[in-house]
Amino acid sequence: MVRVLVVKRLHGLSDEQTEFQLLDRRSFRRFCGLEHSRNIPDRTTIWNFENRIGVDGVNALFAELDRQIRARGLEARAGQIVDATLVPAPKQHFTREEKAILDQDAMPADWKPAKRRQKDVDARWTKKHGKSHHGYKFTVSVDRKHKFIRTWVPDTACVHDSQHLEAALDEWNTSAEIYADKGYVGAEREERLREQGYRPQIQRKAKQGKSLSACQERRNRRIAKVRSRVEHVFAAIAQWGGKRIRTIGQARATFAMGMMVLVYNMRRLAFLGA
Repeated sequence: MVRVLVVKRLHGLSDEQTEFQLLDRRSFRRFCGLEHSRNIPDRTTIWNFENRIGVDGVNALFAELDRQIRARGLEARAGQIVDATLVPAPKQHFTREEKAILDQDAMPADWKPAKRRQKDVDARWTKKHGKSHHGYKFTVSVDRKHKFIRTWVPDTACVHDSQHLEAALDEWNTSAEIYADKGYVGAEREERLREQGYRPQIQRKAKQGKSLSACQERRNRRIAKVRSRVEHVFAAIAQWGGKRIRTIGQARATFAMGMMVLVYNMRRLAFLGA
């Protein structure tokens, strides 16, 4: 069944589409080990299996894949790159009164159980580059050498990227260097990282009314050449199944984001031929 979830994530399919494609495509059935089986999982079976393994299950799968990656000699080397990416979720529409109640972590009394199941009260709005986005985000640590995702931290879209920098760090990387963009600038944060033995390579941000020096500009360009590798990771995830999710609630969104990370590492491992 795990292979069914991989097919679903890799092609950005819904449960219904996954069931149809398993019935229609022999290559899908062969990959899932169902080529000679008469019992093809239906949409309900796929849904129930996802709910059964949940976030703990996808974390266990990620940990096992990471163990296999390291066992093949692909250790995290040459430093790590930390960044976050937004994951769009279906937009929710609430009245002003409903929003006030939800902001207090309560549920409107007139919502029936059927309506509650269709409302995602966990996803949040945020603004990036002047545009509004609704959904979730996850932060990753990518090793510079092999470009695998070594750790990941899920959250809602409204949480600032810098809040998960330290939680996302991979302690097993052979280099102490950490690369990040201007969103992670912070003197106290960088001092804590140095005390822990890291060498933060974080791009500098110009202060209001004051431009960066030529030395700082050169430093930013040098870091950007390395940091751009994490953008390749996000682009690959967007290409292989997309980043948009169709789920409702934090738990299922976290599961979907975990599958994105898992499938990316699987594809990366296959690409490297290890």
